[in-house]
Amino acid sequence: MTAKIAYDDVEVGAELPARTFPVTRATLVQYAGASGDFNPIHWNEKFAVEVGLTDVIAHGMFTMAEAICVVTDWAGDPGAVVEYGVRFTKPVVVPNDDKGATIEVSGKVAAKLDDNTVRVDLTAMSAGQKVLGMSRAVVRLA
Repeated sequence: MTAKIAYDDVEVGAELPARTFPVTRATLVQYAGASGDFNPIHWNEKFAVEVGLTDVIAHGMFTMAEAICVVTDWAGDPGAVVEYGVRFTKPVVVPNDDKGATIEVSGKVAAKLDDNTVRVDLTAMSAGQKVLGMSRAVVRLA
């Protein structure tokens, strides 16, 4: 597969369609099972509070994975992402209620690079706080 977006059709500053990702305690348990990361800060409220957190928090890699979905959906091919990195700035706190938390992700084409690639800068927010910093992907377009 290849990206469905043509390099020549993309301008610096173009915004990618934003997405909101719900996160519940059940989501965290499912991710723990899939990833093998059963750290109790991601599912045990008592333990999370004992180690200084306000509540259970989402896995950083889960947050990172949700954010890149904005890019892969836009490009039309997950294999088009040739580079991706973030800094974890704030945790996504997931309360034990019917709503849980949300991660709001937006993206913008920040630069056109060589070899039909672009750099996309992502912004990931939860509860009004930026949860990922320096979130950038390099994507090879058609």
